[in-house]
Amino acid sequence: MFKFWGSPGQQAQPHPQEGASNSWYPPPVGSSPNSTQPPSPSNSSNSVSYQRPMDRPQSPSHVSPAEAPGVIALLKDKSVDELRKLLSDKDAYNQFLLSVDQVKIQNNIRDELRKETLQLARSNLDKEPRIMELRNQCMIIRTTELAAAQEKFSELEKQKEDIMKFYSPASILHRLHEAMNKIEEESEALHRQLLDREIDLGTFVHKYKKLRTTYHRRALIQLAAKTSSIG
Repeated sequence: MFKFWGSPGQQAQPHPQEGASNSWYPPPVGSSPNSTQPPSPSNSSNSVSYQRPMDRPQSPSHVSPAEAPGVIALLKDKSVDELRKLLSDKDAYNQFLLSVDQVKIQNNIRDELRKETLQLARSNLDKEPRIMELRNQCMIIRTTELAAAQEKFSELEKQKEDIMKFYSPASILHRLHEAMNKIEEESEALHRQLLDREIDLGTFVHKYKKLRTTYHRRALIQLAAKTSSIG
């Protein structure tokens, strides 16, 4: 049930059938919370009662309950004929609705959002050629420079593994053992030269002493390495 009040001296007859058949408007604001049945036209000489339509198209904009008092203030000074025209004339209703400040604010916000969205879309479209160019450069780098860098990296990794393997404790002990065996062979060869009288005793003593000193030094290093690895 909705009531719109006109001027004190103005009277109008209710037209419930007209309001029900020709009304397309959204629900008017300002209904009585305690009324469940529409009052008869004889209850008031200055009021016009309209039965709320069951089916009507959705309005272009909506006013929240918190904003309803402001809309009521705009409607309370209108005459019965003006209110009837708002209820029956779609263009008049739209014109009134678009004049409400709350609706203007919502429409301005919508227009601003639409404008910003279009600007972002145009900006993204303007950047598309640059994006494609950078993508092509990435593909070139991936197929050429990246392949060369990966090959160089693999080579350095192999060098690193060789160096780590060469200086590992097991490798050092193995090389020490081979060096000691080589000195043993040289000492045996020098001893045979002495027995075959290919060198004199003084030369033999000098060379043999040097070889044995190197041999025992390496033997001590090998022993210390083994002891350290065991500990």
